[in-house]
Amino acid sequence: MKSTKLKIDRNQKLSKISRNIYGHFAEHLGRCIYGGIYVGEDSDIPNVNGMRKDVVQALREIKIPVLRWPGGCFADEYHWKDGIGKKSQRKKMINTHWGGVVEDNSFGTHEFFELCRQLDCEPYIAGNLGSGTVQEMSEWVEYMTFGGVSPMAELRKRNGQEEPWKLKYFGIGNESWGCGGNMRPEYYADEYRRYQTYCRNYGDNRLYKVACGPNADDYGWTDKLLEILKPWHTDAISLHYYTIPTGDWGVKGKATEFTDEEYYRTILHTLRMDELITKHGEIMDKRDPEGKIKLIVDEWGCWFDVEEGTNPGFLYQQNTMRDAIVAACNLNIFNNHSDRVTMANIAQAVNVLQSPILTDGADMIKTPTFYVFKMFCPHHDAELVKAQMDIPEARCNGINLPALTYSVSESKDGSLFATVSNCSLDEDIQLEVNAEITSAQIITAEKASVFNDFGKPENVALKDYSGFSVSNGGSVITLPKCSVVSFDLK
Repeated sequence: MKSTKLKIDRNQKLSKISRNIYGHFAEHLGRCIYGGIYVGEDSDIPNVNGMRKDVVQALREIKIPVLRWPGGCFADEYHWKDGIGKKSQRKKMINTHWGGVVEDNSFGTHEFFELCRQLDCEPYIAGNLGSGTVQEMSEWVEYMTFGGVSPMAELRKRNGQEEPWKLKYFGIGNESWGCGGNMRPEYYADEYRRYQTYCRNYGDNRLYKVACGPNADDYGWTDKLLEILKPWHTDAISLHYYTIPTGDWGVKGKATEFTDEEYYRTILHTLRMDELITKHGEIMDKRDPEGKIKLIVDEWGCWFDVEEGTNPGFLYQQNTMRDAIVAACNLNIFNNHSDRVTMANIAQAVNVLQSPILTDGADMIKTPTFYVFKMFCPHHDAELVKAQMDIPEARCNGINLPALTYSVSESKDGSLFATVSNCSLDEDIQLEVNAEITSAQIITAEKASVFNDFGKPENVALKDYSGFSVSNGGSVITLPKCSVVSFDLK
């Protein structure tokens, strides 16, 4: 068994881990909104104002801090006035991005804020820069946040919402380098400056404006964008990066059937997130040396081939222990970059890509990814603590990668909390820690391909773990192969 040491220096606090790093994303895509989150007030599925009780309860269980909506690519063809007023009179449209199905706009602005109220989370709205007008975006902000006398405020009141909502996070365009308009960074930056000018702060509501940042390793986009945008234009830029086992958008690989080599390539690709944040961060440091502009990774997660027999445009995929490892790796990376990363949003919350929750009619299951988010809850708003480890390697057919990822934080009450993922498929690792472990939890399975399914017992869940010993002010804990382990320390 390999062994290594984790040295924690609790006297060195590095940065605050924003709870918004544990954010989620809900797009009008497949069965994420309709059937996944929203079933309507008249549904036989238990609901409150149309929102599924079981899904809301599950998302509250993982303390969802922020939810991004309505997209994604859908955001730049979404016209918000189609989704307000009497539902019988709302416009119907074809969702040209996702599946070619009819979008009846029964879930709109009012429903989204009602969902956020039930979840007790922050709303994060993506505005339509791609096909919308400056006036349309400006009026949406006014409709949502203005408490005075104006046409949009009066329209909101007629639609049943007397008081304005509180809205902090507002994205101006989505993937403007691709589905949001196929723009050059210079053109987008100028458009962004124009659009954001008319996104007003009404009363005490202050918008946190997010500009469309790069796709994966497009460092030129970041450099040119921040040459033109300044901190008084934007609070943050976004980064999108998806983990694809093959690295080929054409043939991505199956969600539940994969070889050991495909598993390791998946982990190798997901660990690129650290490199991307580091290199984009270096450009941001150059263009914004005071660090006022933050980074939001508002789309991340695994993207596999869709499940057989499902609509290819719905992006429905199962979720295995491999996904749990991917989630833990990324969340540890975000924690360790919490000086720069202020929010992240896994794609997506329900029934799409790497979802914490899957539904089938009235049934719901919690995926392995769900349990990683539940395990990591103590990191929310805690202080990142300096920690060091000599990380052993995992190897397969010429693929070499770090076997472990980790992060350590201290909560307001002074307690320490650590999370570690063992990415190796065949080796347990013994970890020595220079502090006393008081309790531990684990997520693991016999194989990386194990998943939870409808009508069956949960194969992957969060469980208490006793595989550690304490002596002389330190601890030794065994990290089983293909596992995510957390432990509390004193």
